[in-house]
Amino acid sequence: MQHRYFGSTGVSVSILGYGAMRLPTRTGGKVDLDRAVPLLRQGIDLGINYIDSAHSYIRGTSEVAVGVAIKSYERESLYLATKIQIGSSYASDAKSWLRKLNESLRRLDTPYIDFIYFHDFHWREFQDYVAGRGKILEAARRVQAQGLVRHLCFSSHDSVTNVIKLIDTGEFDGLLLQYNYLDRHNTPAIARAAEKGMGVAIMGPLAGGRLVRREVGGSGKDHVPGVKAAQLGLRFVWSNPYVSVALSGMNDLDQIEENAAAADQAEMSDAELAQVQPLVEQSKSLADLYCTGCGYCMPCSNGVDIPGNFEIYNQGRMFDQLDRARQAYDASIAEEARASACIQCRECEEKCPQNIRISEWMPRVHAVLGEGQPYP
Repeated sequence: MQHRYFGSTGVSVSILGYGAMRLPTRTGGKVDLDRAVPLLRQGIDLGINYIDSAHSYIRGTSEVAVGVAIKSYERESLYLATKIQIGSSYASDAKSWLRKLNESLRRLDTPYIDFIYFHDFHWREFQDYVAGRGKILEAARRVQAQGLVRHLCFSSHDSVTNVIKLIDTGEFDGLLLQYNYLDRHNTPAIARAAEKGMGVAIMGPLAGGRLVRREVGGSGKDHVPGVKAAQLGLRFVWSNPYVSVALSGMNDLDQIEENAAAADQAEMSDAELAQVQPLVEQSKSLADLYCTGCGYCMPCSNGVDIPGNFEIYNQGRMFDQLDRARQAYDASIAEEARASACIQCRECEEKCPQNIRISEWMPRVHAVLGEGQPYP
Protein backbone atom coordinates (compact mmCIF):
# COMPACT_ATOMS: atom_id res chain seq x y z
CA MET A 1 0.00 0.00 0.00
CA GLN A 2 1.56 3.27 -1.08
CA HIS A 3 1.37 6.35 1.14
CA ARG A 4 1.41 10.10 0.57
CA TYR A 5 1.63 13.05 2.93
CA PHE A 6 -1.67 14.77 3.62
CA GLY A 7 -0.56 18.22 2.57
CA SER A 8 1.65 19.96 5.11
CA THR A 9 0.20 18.13 8.12
CA GLY A 10 3.08 15.66 8.35
CA VAL A 11 0.55 12.81 8.34
CA SER A 12 1.35 9.93 5.96
CA VAL A 13 -1.91 8.40 4.73
CA SER A 14 -2.58 5.35 2.60
CA ILE A 15 -3.50 6.46 -0.92
CA LEU A 16 -6.60 4.26 -0.62
CA GLY A 17 -9.02 5.40 2.06
CA TYR A 18 -11.98 3.45 3.36
CA GLY A 19 -15.22 5.34 2.77
CA ALA A 20 -17.70 4.15 5.39
CA MET A 21 -20.86 5.50 3.75
CA ARG A 22 -21.81 2.28 1.94
CA LEU A 23 -21.26 -0.33 4.65
CA PRO A 24 -23.72 -3.27 4.73
CA THR A 25 -26.98 -2.53 6.51
CA ARG A 26 -29.73 -4.45 8.25
CA THR A 27 -33.47 -4.12 7.69
CA GLY A 28 -34.32 -0.70 9.04
CA GLY A 29 -31.32 1.00 7.52
CA LYS A 30 -28.72 0.71 10.29
CA VAL A 31 -25.27 -0.80 9.88
CA ASP A 32 -24.97 -4.57 10.08
CA LEU A 33 -22.02 -4.71 12.48
CA ASP A 34 -21.51 -8.43 11.97
CA ARG A 35 -20.76 -7.81 8.29
CA ALA A 36 -19.34 -4.29 8.36
CA VAL A 37 -16.70 -4.64 11.07
CA PRO A 38 -14.83 -7.54 9.38
CA LEU A 39 -14.79 -5.56 6.13
CA LEU A 40 -13.27 -2.52 7.80
CA ARG A 41 -10.70 -4.69 9.55
CA GLN A 42 -9.81 -6.42 6.29
CA GLY A 43 -9.12 -3.04 4.76
CA ILE A 44 -6.92 -2.05 7.69
CA ASP A 45 -5.07 -5.37 7.52
CA LEU A 46 -4.33 -4.70 3.84
CA GLY A 47 -2.73 -1.37 4.72
CA ILE A 48 -5.52 1.22 4.75
CA ASN A 49 -4.93 3.73 7.54
CA TYR A 50 -7.41 6.48 6.57
CA ILE A 51 -11.09 5.85 7.34
CA ASP A 52 -13.80 8.36 6.42
CA SER A 53 -17.26 8.58 7.96
CA ALA A 54 -19.79 11.29 8.81
CA HIS A 55 -22.16 12.15 11.62
CA SER A 56 -25.13 11.51 9.33
CA TYR A 57 -24.00 8.36 7.51
CA ILE A 58 -26.27 5.33 7.80
CA ARG A 59 -28.44 7.00 10.46
CA GLY A 60 -25.42 7.66 12.63
CA THR A 61 -24.32 4.03 12.77
CA SER A 62 -21.43 4.30 10.30
CA GLU A 63 -19.35 5.97 13.01
CA VAL A 64 -20.34 3.22 15.45
CA ALA A 65 -19.08 0.53 13.06
CA VAL A 66 -15.78 2.36 12.59
CA GLY A 67 -15.38 2.72 16.34
CA VAL A 68 -15.91 -1.00 16.90
CA ALA A 69 -13.57 -1.98 14.06
CA ILE A 70 -10.59 0.07 15.19
CA LYS A 71 -10.54 -1.36 18.72
CA SER A 72 -8.27 -4.16 17.50
CA TYR A 73 -5.55 -1.70 16.47
CA GLU A 74 -3.28 0.93 17.96
CA ARG A 75 -5.18 4.19 17.71
CA GLU A 76 -2.11 6.18 16.64
CA SER A 77 -1.65 3.92 13.60
CA LEU A 78 -4.98 5.01 12.10
CA TYR A 79 -6.40 8.31 10.92
CA LEU A 80 -10.10 8.88 11.42
CA ALA A 81 -12.02 11.46 9.41
CA THR A 82 -15.62 12.35 10.06
CA LYS A 83 -17.89 15.15 8.92
CA ILE A 84 -20.55 17.43 10.34
CA GLN A 85 -22.92 19.29 8.02
CA ILE A 86 -23.34 23.04 8.47
CA GLY A 87 -26.61 24.88 7.95
CA SER A 88 -29.93 25.90 9.42
CA SER A 89 -31.18 22.29 9.50
CA TYR A 90 -27.88 20.85 10.77
CA ALA A 91 -25.21 22.56 12.87
CA SER A 92 -26.02 26.25 12.72
CA ASP A 93 -24.06 27.59 15.68
CA ALA A 94 -21.16 26.71 17.95
CA LYS A 95 -23.38 24.93 20.48
CA SER A 96 -25.06 22.61 17.97
CA TRP A 97 -21.76 21.89 16.21
CA LEU A 98 -20.08 20.97 19.51
CA ARG A 99 -23.00 18.72 20.41
CA LYS A 100 -22.64 16.81 17.14
CA LEU A 101 -18.88 16.63 17.57
CA ASN A 102 -19.30 15.07 21.01
CA GLU A 103 -21.79 12.57 19.56
CA SER A 104 -19.25 11.61 16.90
CA LEU A 105 -16.51 11.16 19.51
CA ARG A 106 -18.85 8.95 21.53
CA ARG A 107 -19.92 6.84 18.55
CA LEU A 108 -16.35 6.42 17.34
CA ASP A 109 -15.35 5.66 20.93
CA THR A 110 -12.15 7.61 20.49
CA PRO A 111 -10.47 10.40 22.50
CA TYR A 112 -9.80 12.48 19.36
CA ILE A 113 -10.64 12.79 15.67
CA ASP A 114 -7.76 13.29 13.26
CA PHE A 115 -9.64 15.12 10.51
CA ILE A 116 -12.94 16.87 11.19
CA TYR A 117 -14.69 18.11 8.06
CA PHE A 118 -17.36 20.74 7.54
CA HIS A 119 -19.59 18.50 5.42
CA ASP A 120 -21.06 19.44 2.01
CA PHE A 121 -19.76 22.92 2.73
CA HIS A 122 -20.47 26.07 0.70
CA TRP A 123 -18.98 29.53 0.70
CA ARG A 124 -22.25 31.04 1.93
CA GLU A 125 -22.23 28.70 4.94
CA PHE A 126 -18.69 29.76 5.78
CA GLN A 127 -19.89 33.36 5.84
CA ASP A 128 -23.22 32.77 7.60
CA TYR A 129 -22.38 30.15 10.23
CA VAL A 130 -18.63 29.55 10.52
CA ALA A 131 -16.51 32.69 10.28
CA GLY A 132 -16.77 35.38 12.93
CA ARG A 133 -16.78 35.95 16.65
CA GLY A 134 -18.69 33.31 18.60
CA LYS A 135 -19.38 31.17 15.52
CA ILE A 136 -18.45 27.60 14.66
CA LEU A 137 -14.84 28.20 13.57
CA GLU A 138 -14.02 29.74 16.91
CA ALA A 139 -15.44 26.71 18.72
CA ALA A 140 -13.56 24.37 16.39
CA ARG A 141 -10.28 26.11 17.21
CA ARG A 142 -10.96 25.68 20.92
CA VAL A 143 -11.50 21.93 20.69
CA GLN A 144 -8.48 21.70 18.41
CA ALA A 145 -6.37 23.35 21.10
CA GLN A 146 -7.80 20.83 23.58
CA GLY A 147 -6.68 17.93 21.35
CA LEU A 148 -10.19 16.64 20.59
CA VAL A 149 -9.65 17.27 16.87
CA ARG A 150 -6.34 17.58 15.10
CA HIS A 151 -7.04 19.05 11.68
CA LEU A 152 -9.91 21.16 10.30
CA CYS A 153 -11.02 20.36 6.77
CA PHE A 154 -14.06 20.69 4.52
CA SER A 155 -15.87 18.68 1.86
CA SER A 156 -17.72 20.51 -0.88
CA HIS A 157 -19.91 20.32 -3.96
CA ASP A 158 -19.88 24.09 -4.36
CA SER A 159 -18.65 25.79 -7.55
CA VAL A 160 -14.92 25.66 -8.24
CA THR A 161 -14.78 29.44 -7.75
CA ASN A 162 -16.30 29.17 -4.29
CA VAL A 163 -14.18 26.16 -3.32
CA ILE A 164 -11.09 28.20 -4.17
CA LYS A 165 -12.45 31.02 -1.97
CA LEU A 166 -12.69 28.54 0.91
CA ILE A 167 -9.16 27.33 0.22
CA ASP A 168 -7.84 30.88 0.20
CA THR A 169 -9.20 31.63 3.67
CA GLY A 170 -6.21 29.70 4.98
CA GLU A 171 -8.35 28.14 7.70
CA PHE A 172 -8.21 24.53 6.56
CA ASP A 173 -5.64 21.73 6.48
CA GLY A 174 -7.44 19.64 3.87
CA LEU A 175 -10.47 19.20 1.68
CA LEU A 176 -12.57 16.47 0.09
CA LEU A 177 -13.74 16.91 -3.50
CA GLN A 178 -15.31 14.85 -6.26
CA TYR A 179 -12.94 13.83 -9.07
CA ASN A 180 -12.74 10.95 -11.54
CA TYR A 181 -11.90 10.34 -15.19
CA LEU A 182 -15.39 11.38 -16.25
CA ASP A 183 -15.74 14.40 -13.96
CA ARG A 184 -12.59 16.55 -13.75
CA HIS A 185 -14.20 19.93 -13.13
CA ASN A 186 -12.49 20.25 -9.71
CA THR A 187 -8.99 20.04 -11.20
CA PRO A 188 -8.19 23.76 -10.62
CA ALA A 189 -9.37 23.59 -6.99
CA ILE A 190 -7.28 20.48 -6.36
CA ALA A 191 -4.18 22.23 -7.71
CA ARG A 192 -4.92 25.35 -5.64
CA ALA A 193 -5.33 23.31 -2.46
CA ALA A 194 -2.01 21.57 -3.03
CA GLU A 195 -0.34 24.92 -3.70
CA LYS A 196 -1.61 26.10 -0.31
CA GLY A 197 -0.24 23.01 1.46
CA MET A 198 -3.62 21.34 2.00
CA GLY A 199 -4.23 17.63 1.89
CA VAL A 200 -6.52 16.52 -0.92
CA ALA A 201 -8.96 13.67 -0.40
CA ILE A 202 -11.10 12.47 -3.30
CA MET A 203 -14.66 11.17 -3.18
CA GLY A 204 -16.33 9.41 -6.07
CA PRO A 205 -13.19 8.13 -7.84
CA LEU A 206 -15.48 5.55 -9.46
CA ALA A 207 -18.56 7.81 -9.52
CA GLY A 208 -20.24 5.71 -6.86
CA GLY A 209 -19.44 2.54 -8.82
CA ARG A 210 -21.00 3.81 -12.07
CA LEU A 211 -17.64 3.65 -13.85
CA VAL A 212 -17.14 0.01 -12.89
CA ARG A 213 -20.29 -1.82 -13.92
CA ARG A 214 -20.72 -2.46 -17.63
CA GLU A 215 -24.06 -4.24 -17.51
CA VAL A 216 -27.32 -3.50 -15.75
CA GLY A 217 -27.32 -5.68 -12.66
CA GLY A 218 -23.90 -7.02 -13.61
CA SER A 219 -20.92 -7.42 -11.34
CA GLY A 220 -18.49 -5.50 -13.52
CA LYS A 221 -16.15 -6.35 -16.38
CA ASP A 222 -12.82 -5.09 -17.64
CA HIS A 223 -13.02 -1.92 -19.67
CA VAL A 224 -9.43 -2.38 -20.79
CA PRO A 225 -7.96 -5.86 -21.37
CA GLY A 226 -5.87 -6.93 -18.41
CA VAL A 227 -6.87 -3.96 -16.25
CA LYS A 228 -9.82 -4.08 -13.87
CA ALA A 229 -12.19 -1.16 -14.26
CA ALA A 230 -11.94 -0.23 -10.57
CA GLN A 231 -8.16 -0.27 -10.76
CA LEU A 232 -8.24 1.93 -13.83
CA GLY A 233 -10.50 4.49 -12.16
CA LEU A 234 -8.49 4.65 -8.96
CA ARG A 235 -5.14 4.77 -10.69
CA PHE A 236 -6.35 7.62 -12.89
CA VAL A 237 -7.12 9.60 -9.73
CA TRP A 238 -3.78 8.71 -8.14
CA SER A 239 -2.00 9.84 -11.30
CA ASN A 240 -2.82 13.37 -10.21
CA PRO A 241 0.20 14.16 -8.00
CA TYR A 242 -1.83 16.58 -5.88
CA VAL A 243 -4.16 13.84 -4.62
CA SER A 244 -3.36 12.54 -1.13
CA VAL A 245 -6.00 9.84 -0.73
CA ALA A 246 -8.90 8.47 -2.77
CA LEU A 247 -11.91 7.12 -0.86
CA SER A 248 -13.71 3.98 -1.90
CA GLY A 249 -17.00 2.88 -0.34
CA MET A 250 -16.25 -0.84 -0.26
CA ASN A 251 -18.88 -3.31 0.91
CA ASP A 252 -17.45 -6.71 0.01
CA LEU A 253 -14.12 -8.46 0.38
CA ASP A 254 -13.43 -8.69 -3.35
CA GLN A 255 -13.70 -4.91 -3.70
CA ILE A 256 -11.31 -4.35 -0.82
CA GLU A 257 -8.71 -6.78 -2.16
CA GLU A 258 -8.95 -5.46 -5.73
CA ASN A 259 -8.66 -1.82 -4.68
CA ALA A 260 -5.79 -2.57 -2.27
CA ALA A 261 -3.95 -4.33 -5.10
CA ALA A 262 -4.40 -1.22 -7.26
CA ALA A 263 -2.88 0.88 -4.47
CA ASP A 264 0.33 -1.13 -4.75
CA GLN A 265 1.06 0.31 -8.21
CA ALA A 266 -0.98 3.54 -8.15
CA GLU A 267 0.06 5.79 -11.03
CA MET A 268 -0.88 4.87 -14.59
CA SER A 269 1.55 4.59 -17.47
CA ASP A 270 1.20 6.91 -20.46
CA ALA A 271 -0.18 3.98 -22.44
CA GLU A 272 -2.85 3.31 -19.82
CA LEU A 273 -3.77 6.98 -19.64
CA ALA A 274 -4.30 6.90 -23.40
CA GLN A 275 -6.68 3.98 -22.92
CA VAL A 276 -8.89 6.04 -20.64
CA GLN A 277 -10.07 8.35 -23.42
CA PRO A 278 -12.39 5.80 -25.09
CA LEU A 279 -13.97 5.16 -21.70
CA VAL A 280 -14.59 8.88 -21.26
CA GLU A 281 -16.34 8.97 -24.62
CA GLN A 282 -18.36 5.87 -23.73
CA SER A 283 -19.40 7.39 -20.42
CA LYS A 284 -20.41 10.85 -21.64
CA SER A 285 -24.06 9.94 -21.33
CA LEU A 286 -23.59 10.12 -17.55
CA ALA A 287 -22.84 13.81 -17.77
CA ASP A 288 -26.50 14.72 -18.29
CA LEU A 289 -27.62 12.70 -15.27
CA TYR A 290 -24.65 12.47 -12.94
CA CYS A 291 -26.11 10.56 -10.01
CA THR A 292 -23.49 8.91 -7.81
CA GLY A 293 -25.98 6.98 -5.69
CA CYS A 294 -24.97 8.82 -2.52
CA GLY A 295 -28.53 8.59 -1.16
CA TYR A 296 -28.63 12.11 0.29
CA CYS A 297 -31.99 12.56 -1.47
CA MET A 298 -33.48 9.70 0.51
CA PRO A 299 -35.82 8.83 2.03
CA CYS A 300 -38.38 10.11 -0.46
CA SER A 301 -41.58 11.18 1.30
CA ASN A 302 -43.58 9.36 -1.39
CA GLY A 303 -41.48 6.20 -1.35
CA VAL A 304 -39.65 6.61 -4.68
CA ASP A 305 -36.28 4.83 -4.90
CA ILE A 306 -34.53 7.77 -6.52
CA PRO A 307 -30.97 6.34 -6.71
CA GLY A 308 -32.28 2.94 -7.83
CA ASN A 309 -34.25 4.42 -10.72
CA PHE A 310 -31.33 6.56 -11.84
CA GLU A 311 -28.93 3.61 -11.54
CA ILE A 312 -30.91 1.46 -13.97
CA TYR A 313 -31.56 4.34 -16.36
CA ASN A 314 -27.88 5.32 -16.55
CA GLN A 315 -26.57 1.80 -16.92
CA GLY A 316 -28.89 1.06 -19.80
CA ARG A 317 -27.99 4.32 -21.47
CA MET A 318 -24.24 4.06 -21.01
CA PHE A 319 -23.90 0.57 -22.39
CA ASP A 320 -26.73 0.44 -24.91
CA GLN A 321 -28.60 -2.11 -22.80
CA LEU A 322 -32.11 -0.65 -23.02
CA ASP A 323 -33.92 -4.01 -22.98
CA ARG A 324 -31.92 -5.12 -19.95
CA ALA A 325 -32.64 -1.82 -18.24
CA ARG A 326 -36.38 -2.20 -18.76
CA GLN A 327 -36.28 -5.74 -17.41
CA ALA A 328 -34.35 -4.56 -14.36
CA TYR A 329 -36.81 -1.71 -13.81
CA ASP A 330 -39.70 -4.15 -13.85
CA ALA A 331 -38.00 -6.79 -11.71
CA SER A 332 -35.90 -4.76 -9.28
CA ILE A 333 -37.98 -1.67 -8.46
CA ALA A 334 -41.30 -2.16 -6.67
CA GLU A 335 -44.16 -0.42 -8.44
CA GLU A 336 -44.67 2.06 -5.61
CA ALA A 337 -40.95 2.96 -5.71
CA ARG A 338 -40.70 3.54 -9.47
CA ALA A 339 -40.10 6.89 -11.10
CA SER A 340 -43.78 7.09 -11.99
CA ALA A 341 -44.60 7.55 -8.29
CA CYS A 342 -42.79 10.91 -8.14
CA ILE A 343 -45.21 13.74 -7.30
CA GLN A 344 -42.69 16.52 -8.12
CA CYS A 345 -42.63 17.85 -4.55
CA ARG A 346 -38.91 18.74 -5.00
CA GLU A 347 -37.99 18.06 -1.38
CA CYS A 348 -35.18 15.81 -2.62
CA GLU A 349 -33.69 18.48 -4.88
CA GLU A 350 -32.65 20.63 -1.94
CA LYS A 351 -30.58 17.72 -0.61
CA CYS A 352 -28.90 16.58 -3.86
CA PRO A 353 -25.18 17.51 -3.88
CA GLN A 354 -25.13 17.14 -7.68
CA ASN A 355 -28.01 19.64 -8.03
CA ILE A 356 -29.98 17.20 -10.18
CA ARG A 357 -33.49 18.38 -11.06
CA ILE A 358 -34.95 15.12 -9.87
CA SER A 359 -38.58 16.16 -10.36
CA GLU A 360 -37.88 16.77 -14.05
CA TRP A 361 -35.91 13.58 -14.53
CA MET A 362 -38.35 11.14 -12.96
CA PRO A 363 -41.00 11.42 -15.72
CA ARG A 364 -38.24 10.96 -18.33
CA VAL A 365 -36.93 7.88 -16.56
CA HIS A 366 -40.37 6.28 -16.43
CA ALA A 367 -41.12 7.20 -20.03
CA VAL A 368 -38.04 5.26 -21.16
CA LEU A 369 -38.09 2.36 -18.73
CA GLY A 370 -41.80 1.98 -18.05
CA GLU A 371 -43.51 3.22 -21.22
CA GLY A 372 -41.14 2.01 -23.92
CA GLN A 373 -39.95 5.37 -25.23
CA PRO A 374 -36.39 5.63 -26.59
CA TYR A 375 -33.63 7.39 -24.71
CA PRO A 376 -33.69 11.14 -25.50
